[in-house]
Order: sequence, then structure tokens, then C-alpha cells
Amino acid sequence: MRECVTIHIGQAGVQIGNACWELYCLEHGIEPDGQMRTDSPVGWKDTALLKTFFSATRSGKYVPRAVYVDLEPTVVDEIQIGAYRNLFNPEQLITGKEDAASNYARGYYTVGRSLLDLVMDRIRKLVDQCTGLQGFLVFHAFGGGTGSGFTSLLMEALSAAYNKTSKVEFAVYPASQVSPVVVEPYNSVLTAYANMAEFDCSFLFDNESIYNICHRNLDIERPTYTNLNRLIGQIASSITA
Repeated sequence: MRECVTIHIGQAGVQIGNACWELYCLEHGIEPDGQMRTDSPVGWKDTALLKTFFSATRSGKYVPRAVYVDLEPTVVDEIQIGAYRNLFNPEQLITGKEDAASNYARGYYTVGRSLLDLVMDRIRKLVDQCTGLQGFLVFHAFGGGTGSGFTSLLMEALSAAYNKTSKVEFAVYPASQVSPVVVEPYNSVLTAYANMAEFDCSFLFDNESIYNICHRNLDIERPTYTNLNRLIGQIASSITA
């Protein structure tokens, strides 16, 4: 069996994760509550592809091998009241009480450090359930405080604990035309330098380019972040197919 553990960090990582798991469920015939669709083709539930991303419970429910982390609860809370609230294990949805305020230092040195042990404990539990862990898929943004600072902190711990395990990064790189935060360049430089040796493979997505693809190629008049995230989800799915 070849399993992957997926980690979604910060607002961007969590929202991209929502799009990814929505797509994975559609691809594998899984309902939002984790049950296999009755009209799913025979044999889907036995494929190695399905168990790469999902673990099966005794009741027949499929639970994503994913950990969601954000230093403030708003975005993760939306999952817990959304259509896919019954899909995830609540223990794997981890939030803090205050955000990183788009500050790398808060995510790395102060607020983020208080959550590190809890996040690593949840990741270890997922790894222990795997029979042949292939690697970690990490989704985050370079520009945010949690996505930059906490990702750097977590990757240091992951590399120490799972040095020989592959780590693949899916990261949103800030674009000058679509930049809501003035300190994004600083966060990006710091996290790029910190993570340079931690990931085996990186896929970078430029916000402005993704927006233009949605607008020009997909004929979406006014692309939203949902459209952008779903496009990134399609790319992540095709890469891991």
C-alpha cells in the first residue's frame, strides 16, 4: 500500500484543501459524509488509489489522511459547518486562538511554536496508520504569516522526524498585481530560504497567472478564489494520479 499524508497550512492552504478534497471525493465516488456512493463502479473501494488519500473505518466510512492547521479558527470553522463537515476527523482540524497577522516571525517564533507539538502528534498518528508511507503533500502560501512562518517551523520538525520521506510542496506565490498584504515579499523571501532544503519537489502557483488562466482560457468573467483553488486542485490531482 502506498499512502500519502496531506497537510494544509494557513488560510490559502485550507481553502485549497477544500477544493482538493471536494475533487478527490468526486473522483473516487465518495459522498460528503465519507460513505461510498451506491452508484460507484464495483471495485473502486478496493483500489490502491483510493487508499492513498483515504483511510477506511470499520463502519465503511472513508476519512481523508489530512491535517488542517491555521493559527486562527475562522477558515477551519467554515469546514465544520460546511457540506463536508462529516468527512474529516475533528482531531485533524487544528486551530489556534490568534492569527499570525501576516507576520513570518509570529508564525515561526511565537504563536506558531505553541501549536507545533499538537500538529506533530496528529501527523504521527496518521503516519502510524500507514503501511507504506510514500510522502507528505504540503499546501500553503508564501505570503501569509501562518503559510510562511509556521510552514518553515513545521518542515524543520518533519525533516528531523521523517528525514528520508519525500516531501512535496504546493505553494501559492504572491503576485504584485494581486497582493493584499504589504509584507508579502518579506514573508516569501524568508520562507523560500528556510524551506529550500526541506522539500524534495515544489510546485509554485502565481496568483495572477492562475487568475488569467481562469479568465482567458476558461471564460470565467470574474474569477473568485474558489475558481482559482479548484484549478490548483485539478493540478494537484493530476500530479498525484
